[in-house]
Amino acid sequence: MKPDLLNGEIRPTLIKMTLPMMLGIVSLMLFNVADSYFVSRLGTEPLAALGFTFPVSFTVISLSIGLSVGTSATIARLIGSGNASGARQLTTDNLLLTTLLMVLIASFFVLFIDPLFRLLGAGDTLMPYIHSYMSVWFFGSVFYVLIMVSNSSLRACGDTRTPAMLMGFSSVMNLLLDPLLIFGWGPLPALGIQGAAIASLIAWGIAAAAALANLYLRKGLLVLRIESLSVAMQHWLMVMKIGFPAALSNMMTPITAAIMTAVVATHGPEAVAAFGVGNRLESLSLLANLALSMTLPPFISQNFGRGQVVRVRAAYLSAVRFALLWQALIYIILFIFAGGIGALFSDQAEVINLISLWILIVPLGFGFQAVTFLTASSFNAVHQPMKAMRISVFRLFILYVPCGYLGNYLAGLEGMFVAFVIANMCTAAMAFRWMQRHLNSLNPLTTLK
Repeated sequence: MKPDLLNGEIRPTLIKMTLPMMLGIVSLMLFNVADSYFVSRLGTEPLAALGFTFPVSFTVISLSIGLSVGTSATIARLIGSGNASGARQLTTDNLLLTTLLMVLIASFFVLFIDPLFRLLGAGDTLMPYIHSYMSVWFFGSVFYVLIMVSNSSLRACGDTRTPAMLMGFSSVMNLLLDPLLIFGWGPLPALGIQGAAIASLIAWGIAAAAALANLYLRKGLLVLRIESLSVAMQHWLMVMKIGFPAALSNMMTPITAAIMTAVVATHGPEAVAAFGVGNRLESLSLLANLALSMTLPPFISQNFGRGQVVRVRAAYLSAVRFALLWQALIYIILFIFAGGIGALFSDQAEVINLISLWILIVPLGFGFQAVTFLTASSFNAVHQPMKAMRISVFRLFILYVPCGYLGNYLAGLEGMFVAFVIANMCTAAMAFRWMQRHLNSLNPLTTLK
């Protein structure tokens, strides 16, 4: 039974929506972990090259998140107002324009792989690996974004099981294809690090086709026509009014990650390899709250559209409490198994030690980091994207980067990692206070205009 976002009990409804997404994101995050694991079998240099790709690839992923946020908030509003035909046309127009945008972005990035990664600090020995991987990955990202936007359309109407199944399917496909294409098998040649990118492209391509078929055949959220270019552009602008600031906010993360990667690179390729593994473990560690950040906005958007501000406030506070408690549990688990986790990704003692150091310090701030992005997603859900973007600017450019630089200057990598925790704590406190102030200012009968 589809969850009742407007009338159902808040906590059970959020749990019912979030659990499938959590399982789906587990499988999706294993995408990156699987790539890191299999590529690490090729040696330190390919793993370091994969670490350099993270800031750039996450830029594209952040764009897809922004588009998804705008899509979910806008479609949820239309559904809440009873405008089903408008929701179908907007979904169609949005997917078409998203595809065109991603093809242009992928083509642009492929032309500038060398200067871009040299700017990040990649040396001559790593560039062949980076070029081999990213020249394929960028075009695969077109399908990835299609999956993300399609899934956000489904979540807007309360369906989180189908998106979870699609993410799980693509992850299993990637896991099966990775060793076959990276190391070769039978008639299949060993493609090395490029095999990991090809595996992603194939898995995302099949999942994107399945997502579109589901939207059209089962959900009726697609129509095989465009009313007019002007209507399509109006729909695109409706999505981008929220999606563009959200995309910019998410793009700030890889930009700062790129800056920090360049700083880490001064400590050698072993440090970059460990930092790249840490970035992927971060996503996996935050997966429950990432799932909640995808299911909380449709709940908030529909209830805010109906003027049910009390339910909006209760849902937000419930999410904050969960974030802090859950991430404390995750830290304990990571702390206990720190050494063993490092050994999974490398057989070099220095890399293992650096991964362990990252695990012992950085995840202490994950609960506060989760509060920060849950607050930002809640601001987007109540159609306040600029406030969400200000949170990201404050965290990343006022605290995260300056503190990271200072920590590295004073105490090396250990100082940098401690600075990350402090930045997350301060931002979470500020973001929570802003959201409380905004919710307290709302009239209980507030509705979207």
